[in-house]
Order: sequence, then structure tokens, then C-alpha cells
Amino acid sequence: MLSRGDLTDAEWAVLGPLLPVSNNRCGRWRDHRQVINGIIHRLGTGVQWRELPEPFGPRKTVHKRHLRWSTDGTWEMLLQRVQAAADAGGDLDWNVNVDSTSVRAHQHAAGAPKKPPTTPPRSSKGAPQRSVHLHAHITLPLLLEEAVRQARPSAAPAAG
Repeated sequence: MLSRGDLTDAEWAVLGPLLPVSNNRCGRWRDHRQVINGIIHRLGTGVQWRELPEPFGPRKTVHKRHLRWSTDGTWEMLLQRVQAAADAGGDLDWNVNVDSTSVRAHQHAAGAPKKPPTTPPRSSKGAPQRSVHLHAHITLPLLLEEAVRQARPSAAPAAG
């Protein structure tokens, strides 16, 4: 079963050689491509890890690999290398537009009652629920940016 966000052969040719290799001390690793496709599926659909379809392999394996690569900086390294390759090929546009518009608050905004902010509802596993929907034709740098964005909050407790 292929998901609409699975890695193409061209994307895999770029990404595959950059991935860590097994040290064979912990046994054989599940195929990186299958695991990354599982992570792509989760990022694209927003499903919980326990709802990951079976063709992507054991959900625990996919989740642990995502966490491991989040904490050791693998996602950020992959993003930097893919961006550098795209920049060298002239495929990356670094133009940035900044909007300096300022908006005045309503006159009654200053006197609002001081209530503590409400926390968003959490899922049963303690992670905030997110609704992430990526486009069907996602590019590899955008995928890696999303992986890095989601990895940063989960990597913070492990670093501390």
C-alpha cells in the first residue's frame, strides 16, 4: 500500500545515503524507507501513532525511530543537507517578504479581565492534539521542515 506522501525513487536517492547505518549491536534495523514513509503518513494525516497502518511496519518501531532522530539531530542534519543540495542546484528561492504592518487594538482590549490562559485539550498519551494536513505533492525539503518542526518540542525534555 502506498500513501500519497511516500518517498519517490528520486527523493530516496537523495535521502537514502544520508541516513544513519545500523551498528549491528542491536540487531537489524527495519528498512529506513518504510519507516520514513510511516512518519510521512503520520505527519500528513495527523493520526496517532497507534493508528498507523500496518504496511509501514510496527508503530513502535516507527515512533522510536522518529524520536531517536528527533533527539540526536538527524532530522535537522537531513534538512540542512537537502536544502544545501537544492540551493546548489538553484532550486531554492531565499527571497523573504516581511510585512511591517501594525494593527491597533480596540479601545476595550486594555481592560479585559485577567484570567489564566486555558490549556489545550490533551490526548490520552499526553501529547497535544494536532491537525496537520500536508499537500499531496509535498517536496522533500518541506517534509523535512515539518519533521524538524515537530521534533523540536519533543526533543526538549530529553535534552533537559
